[in-house]
Amino acid sequence: MTTTPDATPEPSPDHYFTARPASAEERRELTVRLAGREVTVEVASGIFSPGRLDLGTQVLLRSVPDLPPAASGPDGAAHLLDLGCGWGPVALSMAIESPGATVWAVDVNERALDLVRRNAARLGLENVRAVRPEDVPEDVRFAAIWSNPPIRVGKEVLHDMLLHWLPRLEPGTEAYLVVQRNLGADSLMAWLDEHLDDDLSVSKLASAKGFRVLEVTRAG
Repeated sequence: MTTTPDATPEPSPDHYFTARPASAEERRELTVRLAGREVTVEVASGIFSPGRLDLGTQVLLRSVPDLPPAASGPDGAAHLLDLGCGWGPVALSMAIESPGATVWAVDVNERALDLVRRNAARLGLENVRAVRPEDVPEDVRFAAIWSNPPIRVGKEVLHDMLLHWLPRLEPGTEAYLVVQRNLGADSLMAWLDEHLDDDLSVSKLASAKGFRVLEVTRAG
């Protein structure tokens, strides 16, 4: 699904959260700048923002703090999560910045996951694992979560998703979510503040181009 500059989606035969898009793939290359590098990636129809690096993700990537190159967790190499990865701009950025970490790129869209795998291989990023949500081991905990979450799945599904993943932050770490203001960023922040565990707090990190970047911190 293609997005316009204000992130309003154009009509599409598939939703980007469709598991197996029925539309023709229409694969093509796209040159973008990720983690300070100009890279060429492969995109396709039937996924989120196939024609460009969408504005919300741009805001997210400009707002989040840098990852350490050798990110580590309590048991060695860190695990990082891109929730709702699409063709992979966030996961690829994480993998470039922190080659010592394992980056989990999670999506329900099989076409998107295939693109992430192909793009990671194209860029020589061997630390990316593109998988469906159920394929992430339950004992994995994350040193960072970056996400442009799929708001259009509906509140109930979105809330369940966030309540499943955000508590899997390691102590003393953060998650960053970018949400369009007119699609409920402020109400989502209030909902998270009410429903997250006591050791998780939420605040607004940044606002730009009609988007909010929410920071969820787990106490150390």
